[in-house]
Amino acid sequence: MFRQFFTSVRFAIKNLRSNVARTVLTLFGIVIGIMAVIVVSSSGQGVKDYILGQFDSYGDDLIQIETKIPSTSKNSSENAMGQAQGVEITTLKTSDGEALLKIPNVSKYAAGDLGQEIVSRQSENKRTILYGVGANMPDIDKGIKLSEGTFYSDQDDASLAQVAVIGSDIKETFFGNDDAIGKDIKIKGMNFRVIGVAEKRGAVTFFNYDELIYIPVRTLEKKIMGIDHVQFISLKVKDVKSVDVTAADVTDTMRRLHNIHNPDQDDFAVSTMQEARDTIDSVFGTIDILLLALTSISLVVGGVGIMNVMYVAVIERTFEIGLRKSVGARSADIRNQFLLEAVIITLIGGIAGIILGYLVSVGFSYVLASMGFSLKFSITLKSVLISVGFSMGTGIIFGFYPAYKASKLSPMEALRKE
Repeated sequence: MFRQFFTSVRFAIKNLRSNVARTVLTLFGIVIGIMAVIVVSSSGQGVKDYILGQFDSYGDDLIQIETKIPSTSKNSSENAMGQAQGVEITTLKTSDGEALLKIPNVSKYAAGDLGQEIVSRQSENKRTILYGVGANMPDIDKGIKLSEGTFYSDQDDASLAQVAVIGSDIKETFFGNDDAIGKDIKIKGMNFRVIGVAEKRGAVTFFNYDELIYIPVRTLEKKIMGIDHVQFISLKVKDVKSVDVTAADVTDTMRRLHNIHNPDQDDFAVSTMQEARDTIDSVFGTIDILLLALTSISLVVGGVGIMNVMYVAVIERTFEIGLRKSVGARSADIRNQFLLEAVIITLIGGIAGIILGYLVSVGFSYVLASMGFSLKFSITLKSVLISVGFSMGTGIIFGFYPAYKASKLSPMEALRKE
């Protein structure tokens, strides 16, 4: 049996080599299709790993409270689109964070808000994001590290101090190689003294940490934005094993503080890091399926090319089919021979597509790294298995009918055509 199989493989390779140009053109469609599958899969996995890596800087002992439109789910498109379109929830206060410290398992909190203003120094102007957060934020977000100076204190926050910790790109824009500590920048016409410079951190999606300016959250609220509410509160828990129980306590406390009796009317959303990871897994799982469905179209096009080539091969080798049948070859032998040739074409194309997809993914990683995104497109075993499975499946599906037609030729008809 094995001898017969290897003989069939040898014949298949010989037949494919007899018309190299046609074989290469047939391979091209499969190679492009598999390359697309590999690049899409690796890029999706790379982005997912990158985002999850940013979550790791917060740790599993974090509980996040964010504003939410009442009567919507916290992960719903209605909530996200509503707030993106300007629906403002003004009920989340810094005082909520102080009240939540009374929960036994909560150790620290940091309230936060985002604003955007023109920042200037001398003749240089730049529109940048102001990240108003509490003084405890470096204890909650371990990704905040300073290369120079210090972070502001609770006293600075309480006194509405005009101090700032600037990102590395902001420092480069306004100060270049000069020392920034102790010097002023202007925000909304007010002088803010630079007390710290954050280490280079890079970007997450479209949020570049290196272009942020950290200022006390109360200063942002009162002196710049003219509001008395925040967008989020981050809590640090003492015992990570009780994080889910603590999240439930936080929810109950927030409903009491906001006088909410119907859970459907919650104007806040409480999430743990594990919930965030599960959400990301679900979102990227759906995206992967959609992208793979789109890239599989190119494999279908390549499969049609295989079918056409196999039909031509059947016509060209009609006499060979008749001769083999006349000396005892079965219909199954003829069918398997042509089917094997289709599978070999797609297998070779699959291997070449995987290699090319890997090279393209590595190239994209280098390009993104040069742009400041430390994102690596990782080739996973799953993507390789999917690619090989797709290529083999394409060969079997699109090669079967021509192989079946070849197996049904009668010896007399086939010999007569010669």
